[in-house]
This record gives sequence, structure tokens and C-alpha cells, in this order.
Amino acid sequence: MTPEVVHVPLDTRAYDVRIGPGLIARAGAEIAPLLARPRVAVVSETRVAALHLESLRAGLAAQGIDMVALELPAGESTKAWPEFSRCVEWLLENKIERRDIVIALGGGVIGDLVGFAAAVLRRGIRFVQVPTSLLAQVDSSVGGKTGINAPQGKNLIGAFHQPALVLADTDVLNTLSKRDFLSGYGEVIKYGMLGDADFFEWLEIHGPDLLAGDEAARIEAVRRSVQMKADIVLRDETEQGDRALLNLGHTFCHALESATGYSDRLLHGEGVAIGCALAFELSARLGLCSQEDPSRVRAHLSKMGMKVDLADIEGDLPDAAALLDLMGQDKKVIDGQLRFILARGIGDAFVTSDVPREKVLALLQDALAQRS
Repeated sequence: MTPEVVHVPLDTRAYDVRIGPGLIARAGAEIAPLLARPRVAVVSETRVAALHLESLRAGLAAQGIDMVALELPAGESTKAWPEFSRCVEWLLENKIERRDIVIALGGGVIGDLVGFAAAVLRRGIRFVQVPTSLLAQVDSSVGGKTGINAPQGKNLIGAFHQPALVLADTDVLNTLSKRDFLSGYGEVIKYGMLGDADFFEWLEIHGPDLLAGDEAARIEAVRRSVQMKADIVLRDETEQGDRALLNLGHTFCHALESATGYSDRLLHGEGVAIGCALAFELSARLGLCSQEDPSRVRAHLSKMGMKVDLADIEGDLPDAAALLDLMGQDKKVIDGQLRFILARGIGDAFVTSDVPREKVLALLQDALAQRS
């Protein structure tokens, strides 16, 4: 099957996102045109490496390309200074030069960390994203945001560094657990909510097909998500305006992730889904959209078997005031003011700082009250 291609035309930093089955097996043919010499460095994590590293090695070897590989621990805690330092020093030990390619094989954690390492190593080397989760295929592998977490919050240390190529092999989605797949789906549905009502409607019909493994539906969902992200990145690469729309649900999500210790209690896409439901509820309370819209959002998330409410998060959560304080650590804060992505309706999101603090507090209090 010929892969779908979304081109990201960023002048001298333009690249393709290739989407379809069998791309890891063909990785050598895809990557060879980028190489100055037949050798690459691959950074992955233990769970992904066990599933896909040897397939990638074979795909590269078919074109006579040698690889060295580093496996980092799995999990969000890897995306911090210790493993970042380990990665950079390993690349230097393996004499990776400025003209070489580093491959990030994994989900968003590996893609973000390796992209940041590539951004700073020798003041910038090229890297290829091979995203192995749905979340990474539709979101973090595209657009050049790279970075690591700080104790003060997620993704606060990083750089904009575009990949040279993205290979989104849809075969790897078959290896995901239902929970991990649905976490990625939280980012897919976000695209429909923020800017494409027709896509949201398509997902209402075909979402169950994606979950059931329909290959054509999965390719189309990834393609449409990537195309929308690419279009927004082209308008606003460094998030001075429109790109902030991609953070629909994330202001709430990042606070909830912090409150749950960036643990498996709440996966990123689950937090996005809950955050989107809260953002639509806040929009309705502010009179920006009809109450039908948050109800429709919640109905679809529930139909897919996803987390929708704060009540769906296991364990204790801080009170509403503490959650609001955690939201204040978000990167979208400007001059001490929180920026929210709210909606006038499904497919019509916008960025605003004009949100009364007491309205957000009341929303969180009501959401927490449902947990009791």
C-alpha cells in the first residue's frame, strides 16, 4: 500500500509525514536519501524496543544501513534531565556528527526527548521521528516541539526543532493496549473539536471502527489529524498565536497530570479528553456555546469508553483552589494571566485570557463534587 503523505512546507526545513502500514520494514529505503553515510543512531525505550527495534534494524539493514541503539526506561519520568543527559552523552560517545541522523523510535516521551537532544547536540543535527503510539503519530511527532519536563511542570525546557522526516507506521497501532489507543484518540478528537466540525462528525460515526482496528479508518484519522496540525504549524510555528489552539483541553490536562504525579493514574490523552470536556463546559457556562456542545462531546467520549470526568480519575485529587494554582504553572500563562482555549461550538475554538477566575474555580468545585 502506498503511504499517505502530508507535506509540511517550512522552506529549507520542509519535511514529509508518511502514514501507512509497513513503514518500519521499509525504513531503510525511506531514510537512505537523507544520509551522508550508511549509519544511524536510534534512541528508544524498553517496551517499544522489545516490540519494534529489531524490525527497524532489519528495515535499515535491507539498505545497508548500520545502527547503534540506546534503550531508555519507559514512562513519563524519563523525560527529564538525567535521561536527557544520558542520551546526549551516548550520542557523543558514538561520534554522531552534525550531518548524521538520529531516529526517535517510540511515543511522545522519546520523540520529545530525542528531538531536544538533536536540537542541542553540536548546535543542531537532523532527526527522524518514528512514532509508535497513536498520540505521537497525530500530535507530538509533528510540528517540531521538543523538550523535557521540570519539577515545576511539563515541557518547560525545550526547543523548536523540526524533524527531517516522520514515519507513522499504522501497523504498530495494533500492538497498543486499548487504554493506550484511547489515550491517543483523545488527541484525535481534539482536532475535530478545535477546528473541523465535519471531522468530529466523521469520528462520531467511525470512532468505533478505529478502536476495532479498521486500517483504512485509522490511516484517514491520522492523515486528517496530521494535516490539520501541519496547517496550524505553518501559520504559527513558534506558538505566538494560532498554534495555541492545539492546546485545547491542555490547561486543565497539565494541572491534572501534575496533581496525579505524571503517573499511570492519568495518561496524557485521558487528561486531554477530560480537559476538552471541561473546556466545553466552561464555554457553555460563559455563554459562548450552547449546552448541546459539551453534551455531545461527553456523549462521544463516553461512547468510546474514555475518561470524561474528574470522577473517572482514581485516587485523591487536590481541592479546586490547588488545581487552579497548578494551572498557573502552564506555559500558556502570559503576564500571570492564564490563557484558555474555549469554543463557540464544535470546530470553532479560540484563545482568550478573558476568563474570570471564579468561573474556573466554580467549574472545578462542581467537577470535584461529583467524585464524592
